[in-house]
Amino acid sequence: MTRIDHIGIATGSIEKSSKFWNMLGFEDSGDEIVESQGVKIRYLKGEDATRVELLEPLSEDTPVGQFIIKRGVGVQQIAVSVKNIDEMISRLIGNGIRMINEAAVEGSDGHRIAFIHPASTGGVLVELVESH
Repeated sequence: MTRIDHIGIATGSIEKSSKFWNMLGFEDSGDEIVESQGVKIRYLKGEDATRVELLEPLSEDTPVGQFIIKRGVGVQQIAVSVKNIDEMISRLIGNGIRMINEAAVEGSDGHRIAFIHPASTGGVLVELVESH
């Protein structure tokens, strides 16, 4: 069964953005630097495994840094949990879906991830996250 893993929000400051989500009842899970993606990440957990991911770029020349320059802060991606990311990538490519990552890469918390190009999703950056 497919489920939304998290919603990623690009921000200039994780500290400032966290305050709003904390007021709504989301709890910080700690920060992580993902050098390969050029971001500092903080997950905020709600009830029933609901998560918001705050993404602060380490520099302007990273994917999230470029996103903020082009579009400003805000929702950057929607992440979908999948059981077997390799099979899913193959199925999507086989059906003409354009991938940013044609092979899974390492993301936060040791999860394998891959991004689907917004040109194939109606303008939304979709991240596949392999569930543990």
